[in-house]
Amino acid sequence: MTPIRTTGIIMSALLAGACTTLTPDYERPAAPVPASWPGAAASSDAAVVADIGWRDYFADPRLRELIALSLANNRDLRVSALNIEQARAQYRIQRADSFPAVNAGIGETAQRLPGDLTSSGKPTINRQYSATIGLSAWELDFFGRIRSLSEQALETYLATEEARRGAQVSLVAEVANAWLTLAADRELRELARSTFETQQKSLSLTRKSFEAGASSALELRQAETTMQRARADAARYTAQVARDENALALLVGTPVPADLLPGRLVDAVTALPELEAGVPSSVLTRRPDVLQAERQLRAANASIGAARAAFFPRISLTASAGTASSTLDGLFGSGSGTWSFVPQLSLPIFNAGALRASLDVAEIQRDINIANYEKAIQSAFREVADGLADRATLAEQLDAERQLVAASEEAFRLSDARYRNGVDSYLGLLDAQRSLYAAQQELIGVRLSEAANRVTLYKVMGGGWK
Repeated sequence: MTPIRTTGIIMSALLAGACTTLTPDYERPAAPVPASWPGAAASSDAAVVADIGWRDYFADPRLRELIALSLANNRDLRVSALNIEQARAQYRIQRADSFPAVNAGIGETAQRLPGDLTSSGKPTINRQYSATIGLSAWELDFFGRIRSLSEQALETYLATEEARRGAQVSLVAEVANAWLTLAADRELRELARSTFETQQKSLSLTRKSFEAGASSALELRQAETTMQRARADAARYTAQVARDENALALLVGTPVPADLLPGRLVDAVTALPELEAGVPSSVLTRRPDVLQAERQLRAANASIGAARAAFFPRISLTASAGTASSTLDGLFGSGSGTWSFVPQLSLPIFNAGALRASLDVAEIQRDINIANYEKAIQSAFREVADGLADRATLAEQLDAERQLVAASEEAFRLSDARYRNGVDSYLGLLDAQRSLYAAQQELIGVRLSEAANRVTLYKVMGGGWK
């Protein structure tokens, strides 16, 4: 068989095999969720949150710079990026099986025969030199087994990319929430310190009044109790702020510069825009975790094609061409050319049901991935629905807390005036102080919840990966 004819056979096999695959046609499962969120009308004109970059969503320059630092230094995100590189390399290895591996070799074979094995009765040494180039056991992919495995590796690689995007989305939200929590706890700390200083002055005045016989021991102890409670709160929030800063540093992956720490929570809240609720639930299919689940489903679907192809014959080719000679100087001389062509066909006949079991495993794994994909969409829908449910009442809660603080401040002012004029007892004044302090704490907590809700909605709708 001439080299030209051999090449023609190989190319024909390539063209014939390039059109065949036993992988089932992929169909995306229908999303098992309603078309719109509970209590919200769908609108195709609403901005898709996944297309809003985090630099555009978070307006505070300190928070933007902090998120950028975390994306560059966070170790979990770095591991996700390395996982992508590993999956890409695995795909390249699997894809390489689609092409023949061509190897070149130069070798010598030397053999000594004793005299009783030679015709001359004398020991001889036979030498053979060769230089060849060729391919070894290259499988002709007539039934798409190798292409199915390559497709599976590709989808696995793409799934790791989606996992990395999902890790970035989570990191952006975690950094924003940690930054907002730090702002809230710093504000609570300052409130506790201010209240402690005010209560210290009040206790000092009450003690002087007690020593002068104008106040009772009960009033003195009540004033001391209120002061010590504020003191304990100040110490507790000081420790909490330190823990918040440590948590933020861990997320960022490097010490956080002091100029990037948040100011007052109210300033941080007003820098976050609101998201529209009229986005159809179909946008969930663009979330990185949902796309990752779909990529894994595609990979499982491709595995079925490889398992089906294993039932059919495998044809592999081993071929080489080169030169050979018994002497080194004649290795490239005229007439020293050599070639070999070894086609091989392997047909499974009996394997005790192993191939059938392998196909069953692939099909069951596909069904498992379908269930995982549907669950990912359902979980995403619930997260968005919960966020929208919280947002529906947070505005009212925030307004109510503001009104409560205003009313508590007025009640405290009136109680203080009545106490100074001798109309009310000190107990009424202390009660008004405690009510005002609790209302101010609750207002900070609701402000944090409202800001965190905006961050959460941005995350669960797929934003933050750009």
